Amino acid sequence: MLDWWPAVWTKRLVLMLSVQRFFVTTMMILLLLYCCAVNSLNSLTYGYLTWEWKEGLRGFSFPLFFASIYKILHLINLDSVHLLKWLPRILQALLAAFADVKFFFLIRTLESADVAKWTFFCHLCSWFTWFCCTRTLTNSMETTLTCLALFYFPLSGSTTHSRSLLVKTFNFSFLFYSNLHRRLLTDTLLVFVFFSSKKYLLLVALAVVVRPTALIVWFPLLMYHFWQEDNKLRLITHNYIPIGTLAVVTSTVIDCLFYEKWTMVQFNFLKFNVLHGVADFYGSHPWHWYFTQGFAVVIGPHLPFFLHGCTIAFKRYKILLVAVVWTVVVYSFLPHKEFRFIYPVLPFCMVFCGISVANLKAWRRAAALALLATNLVAALYTGLIHQRGTLDVMSHLQTLCETSSVSTPLQPDVLFLMPCHSTPYYSHIHCQIKMKFLECPPDLGEEGYVDEADSFYSDPLHWLRTSFPYKSSLPTHMVLFDVLEEEISVFLRGNNFVRTAEIFHTHFPEGRVGGSIFIYERH
Repeated sequence: MLDWWPAVWTKRLVLMLSVQRFFVTTMMILLLLYCCAVNSLNSLTYGYLTWEWKEGLRGFSFPLFFASIYKILHLINLDSVHLLKWLPRILQALLAAFADVKFFFLIRTLESADVAKWTFFCHLCSWFTWFCCTRTLTNSMETTLTCLALFYFPLSGSTTHSRSLLVKTFNFSFLFYSNLHRRLLTDTLLVFVFFSSKKYLLLVALAVVVRPTALIVWFPLLMYHFWQEDNKLRLITHNYIPIGTLAVVTSTVIDCLFYEKWTMVQFNFLKFNVLHGVADFYGSHPWHWYFTQGFAVVIGPHLPFFLHGCTIAFKRYKILLVAVVWTVVVYSFLPHKEFRFIYPVLPFCMVFCGISVANLKAWRRAAALALLATNLVAALYTGLIHQRGTLDVMSHLQTLCETSSVSTPLQPDVLFLMPCHSTPYYSHIHCQIKMKFLECPPDLGEEGYVDEADSFYSDPLHWLRTSFPYKSSLPTHMVLFDVLEEEISVFLRGNNFVRTAEIFHTHFPEGRVGGSIFIYERH
């Protein structure tokens, strides 16, 4: 079985290279990691800290993994733009591949080789997994850790669960052994079960440190383990409490060291996003959004197979289905919703999909071909074509670094007239050119607050004229979506801005986001 491991790792690396579009602002964290590794937060010479870092909502434990690699690259003088962009994603792809292999072996212990093969196929060809797994998103790492933890979880039929049952029945099944032999074998099995529980709980704790909402996914599974355990007090006192405490204390110490003040990220995350509802500022959806749109998009063409698999394996894998439904229901209560939030339950769904395909008998090869074709189209389009302009434009702007390194009277100064955080910003530039974008921190209690982006879009011409009253204060370059061009064309012509590049972005423009991105340069 070991001969196909390199194929899985190669596939994930290929997926990484085939994802060429910007997703969410987490990619901007790469700049922060680099600066933390090379300098310190108080000595940044370029870059941008989002409001979440200023308010202590983001933990340093996960970024520290990549920052240490950046530090090594800096020390050996290999911190080039390409390595800084791609190395974190390569590492994420390798971790995802390792989790894939563990997922296969888990299903192999639960089901026949045939079912395991089709489950693994469903997992690998999922378009959303293709789209997300190689990104340095906290959701991607949360999903990877969830796959790894599930391997050690005492799921009915798994190796961990089987050894636990063997311990319970050992004294009855092997009476012919001597007391000494029986005790030795029992102790060996107990050690295996004990450390398997420790392993999965450590991985769950790590997932919660990376993203506190991982606890939502794992809550039903933790309750299931507690209910199945005979020695519940020992599980709480020897596993749950020590590991949970260790995770919280370790992450808090790391955060306090980097923030240089007392900071408990988990509490701040809960306070801002749940108690104060700050996340609503970035958009809200109706309560049924995950049921009517979100879940169907994430699972994609697998949906009919998932539903069919639920009818076949409902009793056997009830706890996995409960975890999926529980997660979707809990997230439905939160006004701010995104597809990536429910990504960690996708591997659970693939168990049902694999059982469905395996039970189709004569039709399963046709079903597999349909799954592969439809997922491949969705993955290639969303990864290579749709909304790729905000990454491509950074490659154009990166050439300005050569100009900034030469002493010229007019240094590059770039203004992004786009919805806030549309681009990965300095994380794809890595040089000290002046750049600015329209900021949009949420209202943290200021009366009559209007963020800069909304202020600009309410009257673009007025904002430009008041922000740049003199020609000497104008930027050298402006980056904007095509839908804005006509509205500010008078300002552009009046100040000698000439369009120098047009970059495709999407076939489906919407609102402030256009189909193309224009770069204007002042002459």
